[in-house]
Amino acid sequence: MKETIKTKILLFMEQSRKQSFSMEELAENLHLQKSDDFKALVQTIATMEREKLIIFNKKGKIKLPQKQVVVEGTFRANSRGFGFVTIDPEEADVFIPKEATGYAMDGDTVAIDIVKPADPFGDRGAEGKVVEVRKRQASQIVGEFTLFSEEEIKESDLYGVVKPKDKKLEELQVFIAAEGIRPVDGSIVSVEITHYPEKDYATSLEGIVKQVIGHKNDPGMDILSIVVANGIPTKFPEEVLAEANAVPDEIDPKDFPERRDLRDQLIVTIDGEDAKDLDDAVTVKKLANGNYFLGVHIADVSYYVTEDSQLDKEAFERGTSVYLTDRVIPMLPQRLSNGICSLNPHVPRLAMSCEMEISPEGHVISHEIFQSIIQTTERMTYTAVNAILEEQDSEIMERYRALVPMFQEMRQLHEILEAMRVRRGAVSFEDNEAKVLVDSEGHPLEIQLRTRGIGERLIESFMLAANETVAEHFNSRKLPFIYRIHEDPKEEKLRRFFDFAAALGILVKQTKGSITPKDLQKVVEDVADKPESMVINTMLLRSMQQAKYSEENYGHYGLAADYYTHFTSPIRRYPDLIVHRLIRSYAQDRTEENQEKWAEALPDIALHSSQMERRAVEAEREVDSLKKAEFMADHIDEEFDGIISSVVKFGLFIELPNTIEGLIHINDLKQDYFHYLENHLALVGERTGMTFKIGQKVRIRVVKADPETREIDFELIEAEDIPSLTDINKNRRQRRNKPKKQYKSTEEKETKYGKKPKEKHKKGKKKPFYKSVVKKKGKKADKKK
Repeated sequence: MKETIKTKILLFMEQSRKQSFSMEELAENLHLQKSDDFKALVQTIATMEREKLIIFNKKGKIKLPQKQVVVEGTFRANSRGFGFVTIDPEEADVFIPKEATGYAMDGDTVAIDIVKPADPFGDRGAEGKVVEVRKRQASQIVGEFTLFSEEEIKESDLYGVVKPKDKKLEELQVFIAAEGIRPVDGSIVSVEITHYPEKDYATSLEGIVKQVIGHKNDPGMDILSIVVANGIPTKFPEEVLAEANAVPDEIDPKDFPERRDLRDQLIVTIDGEDAKDLDDAVTVKKLANGNYFLGVHIADVSYYVTEDSQLDKEAFERGTSVYLTDRVIPMLPQRLSNGICSLNPHVPRLAMSCEMEISPEGHVISHEIFQSIIQTTERMTYTAVNAILEEQDSEIMERYRALVPMFQEMRQLHEILEAMRVRRGAVSFEDNEAKVLVDSEGHPLEIQLRTRGIGERLIESFMLAANETVAEHFNSRKLPFIYRIHEDPKEEKLRRFFDFAAALGILVKQTKGSITPKDLQKVVEDVADKPESMVINTMLLRSMQQAKYSEENYGHYGLAADYYTHFTSPIRRYPDLIVHRLIRSYAQDRTEENQEKWAEALPDIALHSSQMERRAVEAEREVDSLKKAEFMADHIDEEFDGIISSVVKFGLFIELPNTIEGLIHINDLKQDYFHYLENHLALVGERTGMTFKIGQKVRIRVVKADPETREIDFELIEAEDIPSLTDINKNRRQRRNKPKKQYKSTEEKETKYGKKPKEKHKKGKKKPFYKSVVKKKGKKADKKK
């Protein structure tokens, strides 16, 4: 009976034009006016209210609840409790307040209801609430274990609690069930989650310890914790190592008659002193016709890492090598990466070669891509090549006397290629990179700024040329391929950058209504010598889209290149290995069947490779922040010079010359009560007018550095004097309100604009020069008013 009445009520209310009904109106329309029927109606309505099928409005009338417009997306947590949901990578994220996260965790797939739509005119994004967690991203969490007492273990049936290492999960506690592994106090453990946050347990999880990674006091455990927390594997499976061990240590060129033998060429590797995986080698010579010959030879990793082998599956899963402060987590076992695949000097090696003839204007006029055998003449370092090209070290120049002419021609070709990229509009960001030097215990000793000399830049030029050439080669043949793409910046992000630049007095000119790479290149050049150049470069980078891998060619915006791929680092990047595999595959088989096979496989390879690259970058950033905070913890109460790198509502971020960044909280600015002026990106004192802006020089004292939270706090000692915004605005108002110049006589006017011609001007003839100027000046003054 109740179910029948419930169905009748829902059907009637859904079909009715009226929005709300009294109990009597429902009874009348449903013919339930008899005593027993009315009683059943009242009981059914009460049940439906508990089930949230109906609601009562303020007047006590019954109505259907408003249907939620539910959309699905990925939740991204913030350490302060709130989060954002990405529904479409092309659209702005939806803000989720702290109280509306629905117990979602970082990376979860969630269904959300849009509570407030976006307001594009007010520059405010949409706001939503999580109504359902549909898929949990994290199945394991890494953290520090605290052991309960024996009494607490018996009482709670729990071994203890784990504090997650991930900053986005730091508010959560993971209780460890008293089963399986029982770690010692202070262990760093990996926990398999069995229960997720829910009502009344919003910050609690439960799980079982699956692995003890080490103890918090073990050397290097801080970095290892970050690695494991990001899901990066630290050991190779036995079957992968077995395949690597089966690979021979050397090759016999006679076994490869089909390959082009280039062992008689003058070929060198140029890398950093500590590099062990040498995967690229180069040769250059100037031709009789004035062009240049460039040979780029890359380790043929795909010959050893064959399709669907255990080595290949592991390399795909890892996607990339991860470079951290004191270690490298390689994509391939070291037996390959540092052994047979490394282009070590004086021994034959298998390579994939791209030879190019390049004009004096920097254009590749012909090329060949083929499998080869090479034998590098020397293992050069950037330091040595820089010393040779800058003629700083006669001993090194004498040692490599036979190679010096080639290095000089390399420099010429590099300058040609670099000029060509500048002409077409490639945006070059000379951002400061730092390397943290640590002792044997992993403790930071020094932070060194990385410098890029001519040696580093010429290798970059040659690799870019090869990558572009290979990409264009396969694109022109319309074969399925994998590209490295960098799409045009989103209009909304660029607009924010323009507003940011305008606040610093930098106006961005546009080419025919659109923003080309050349326009942005001009911005970088214009600010190169200004204190705020570093900040402008950083903000410009943030306004651009992330580069990624794709089976579709959309070009590379930052390089202003129509075609681009990654061909030159197959030891450390899986997409490069795939490019080599595609070269070999199409050389042997160009059938439709083979092309269809690759067309089907490449989208997944591109997506996974992009995701693994982002994972590696995130881990590298976390380790970098950790070690910088640890370094500054040894310098508490010391003073340093820096510049204001960012101004936000809650304070000033200061960057030191060694790239370390710290916060001066607005509450710690005791000079005045400061207001945040968003349009000017400045903090301005209410009483004094004291102004803090990006690029301003300051002197600070270090007051706090916490490696756990990776936060560094500074105290302001003194700041460079700059014009107060209140004074600037006052002067502008005075200029705007200044009365128009009144001339007392014709003589005075003629002195200002030139003497009036004596002859009388007839109708239709051009006005005298002075009259045109006076009229224009008057119009401008009117506009200002």
